[in-house]
Amino acid sequence: MNRLKILLLALMPLTAGAQDTTTVKGQQLQEVIVNANNAQRRIGSVQIGAEQIQIKELTSAPALFGEIDVMRSLQLLPGVKSESDGSSSFQVRGGTSAQNTILYDEAPVYNIGHLAGLFSTFNDNALATATLFKGLVPAQYGGASSAVLDIISRAGRTDRWGGNVSIGLLSAKGSIEGPVIKDKLGLVFNVRRSYADLFLKLTDDYRDNSLYFFDTNLKLDYKMNDRNRLFLSFYASHDKTALTDMVDMQWTNMAGSLSWLHQFRGRSTSQTTLFASSYKTDNGISILGMNIAYQGHIRHTGIHQNFRLMLGNHELNTGLQSMLTDVKSAEWTRMSNHEKEQRKAWDNAAWLNWQYSPVEQWTFSAGVRLTAFSALGGPYYYDVDEKGNITWLYKRTKNMPVKTHLTVEPRVSMVYQPSEQWSVKAGYSRTSQNIHALRSQSTTTPFDRYTISTNLVKPEIADQMSLGVFYMTPQQDYDFSLEGYYRHVDNVLDYRDGISFASAIEIERLVLAGEGRGYGAEMCARKNSGRLTGWLSYTLSWSQTRIDGISQGQWYDANNDRRHDINVVATYKLNDAWTFNAAWVFNSGQAFTAPSAKYQIIDNYIYYYAERNGYRAPDYHRLDVSATWSKKIKGGRMTREWNFGIYNLYNRYNPYLIRFEDSQYGRGTRAKQYSLFGIVPSVSFNLKF
Repeated sequence: MNRLKILLLALMPLTAGAQDTTTVKGQQLQEVIVNANNAQRRIGSVQIGAEQIQIKELTSAPALFGEIDVMRSLQLLPGVKSESDGSSSFQVRGGTSAQNTILYDEAPVYNIGHLAGLFSTFNDNALATATLFKGLVPAQYGGASSAVLDIISRAGRTDRWGGNVSIGLLSAKGSIEGPVIKDKLGLVFNVRRSYADLFLKLTDDYRDNSLYFFDTNLKLDYKMNDRNRLFLSFYASHDKTALTDMVDMQWTNMAGSLSWLHQFRGRSTSQTTLFASSYKTDNGISILGMNIAYQGHIRHTGIHQNFRLMLGNHELNTGLQSMLTDVKSAEWTRMSNHEKEQRKAWDNAAWLNWQYSPVEQWTFSAGVRLTAFSALGGPYYYDVDEKGNITWLYKRTKNMPVKTHLTVEPRVSMVYQPSEQWSVKAGYSRTSQNIHALRSQSTTTPFDRYTISTNLVKPEIADQMSLGVFYMTPQQDYDFSLEGYYRHVDNVLDYRDGISFASAIEIERLVLAGEGRGYGAEMCARKNSGRLTGWLSYTLSWSQTRIDGISQGQWYDANNDRRHDINVVATYKLNDAWTFNAAWVFNSGQAFTAPSAKYQIIDNYIYYYAERNGYRAPDYHRLDVSATWSKKIKGGRMTREWNFGIYNLYNRYNPYLIRFEDSQYGRGTRAKQYSLFGIVPSVSFNLKF
């Protein structure tokens, strides 16, 4: 019971009150073969800070729990940080995970972890490519003030049927793919489920508890003719964590899209996508002083149109997007009071991105994105004073704009490549975000509260400058990179002192707005050939916030500020059967807020906080290893595979949550560290046919 309590405590807030293939965005005209270790691509691409990963080649990171996890692999890249122990969420260049946009076949997805982050939301069997834009973000992407992760799911085979079955200690998954109409209509279907909850039912102590997840992916690819294809994509997942008399948390994700891809004569293309997504939480808590049940959701419905025009040495991306957004910050019943805050918005964007190579050594990219975000009438809006008290309450006509925020987002980058072996890149981008997440700690949980830009809340606007030098050896056996960046963000939100997500239903009463900044350097050395491959990366970074009314209006370290991050990743291919992987990660201590003093009121001790995020947690480090054995049978049409993995090999209990507790008589105070995981072994069997 103690282990489950620690797991669930860690999920709580800190306080109750406190290839040469024509590709287009979103789809592929034919199979793309891009090696994740393609040094030449990293040297020559005009997009500084872009990382593209081909899922089939994603073998460098250890495969744990029978999963090749795209999110865990992204966390090992320079400039990308895991959010916390076990988390699938990631932070990029001083931003939080809530400042990232994650697209699954054009549809936005939230809360990307299962089982406290041991599994990511995305089943590797369902994925084709993932591209992370952490520096320059092309103009056709928006909605994030930090980074964009664009994930493309895999289309099914159209020549024959095949599939995959995997059974592990914590979960099982299966997939099937093949031609519904030979050489015309392909299908791929994936399903995955954990079964930790089934083991709990075998015990007297835990039979009434739940700890499970389920997800499924479906994609249809219909080839109408040589120039037109239709793609239908669907994703759904459900998570539930319940502990008797303590907590009942469940959340669901659904995302779907229908895309029409048309190729004009030449290499120009058009893609039209209808998409919808829904993220919903339904939680009940009776722990850490809270006794509350509440719900929330984020829903999107929209259309995305993009043209990719190839005109000689010029490439143009232009298009528009229109999307309806529905955000329920929270709905709860406390005592006899039922409260709800729900807002809707109409989000429109248009863009133009131009890429040009006047000579072989130079390539330029420039673009602009125009965003018009309108908060819509229907629910109540209000004004608040400096202390967060409501001073005026009013209501506008349903679905009529209450406030429209117009944002112009210029973006520009260049690459100078005097030889095949090295290049210099520079870039500047402005991005904006109109969906804001608020949390009491640095971990992503279903307890985040979301709000949209309104009459009071302005869009987050981030300006980022990047400069980098890239080099590879003549045979591409090794390549090296050094990038520096500076990022400034306006209209950053943070909770007022002594306030947390459940203090009031009106979320704008709880927060203050200010500015943020992040800067640092990223270094990476890669070995790309031979039996032993991998990389070593180091990130030095600062992330700070300044808000009037918090920390005396001075700059203070953001709660995701970490000074040093080191990743060492290695893959050793012993022979055709055995492959070994290892990854060692080190993070210096993360900033957090600790009480400076306390005072007594009658029989209660009250903590006093003089400085926001003025203390550091202990350093974090761990080693993950895995070994994979595979053998083809029946003429190569079937493959058997065993995977053995160990998460946190040397069993270090890293800090996840630090709480402060009084002594028996209240005179003393001690800090107590909670950890999620020690050593976690895993084994799985895969059968591919």
